[in-house]
Amino acid sequence: MARVVVWHVPVTVTGRTTSLRLFRLRDGRRCAVGFSSAGALAELLGPEQATVELGEPALRALTAPLGIDELVLDPRLVASPVSGPATGGAVRPASGHPASRSGARLQRR
Repeated sequence: MARVVVWHVPVTVTGRTTSLRLFRLRDGRRCAVGFSSAGALAELLGPEQATVELGEPALRALTAPLGIDELVLDPRLVASPVSGPATGGAVRPASGHPASRSGARLQRR
């Protein structure tokens, strides 16, 4: 029997409801993301990000009805850094989207 690799998947928790956190690729298509470790997820999305552990088949089963067939493992920000004063930590732009230390915003829906 094949071994299923477990991914750490970011979720949003509202009351008793837990839902997948979905993102967008540079071309605008929606995608789901998974991380090979909890540390990699916390490094990109912050230590307060809620997470669940799912195998790839389960993640695909959850996203297929939404028309999402793109899964990204261990994503990295590739946007150009935003110029401005160094803050020494993560920033949250006025738009409410999370940002990296460089200020590059993640797209999510």
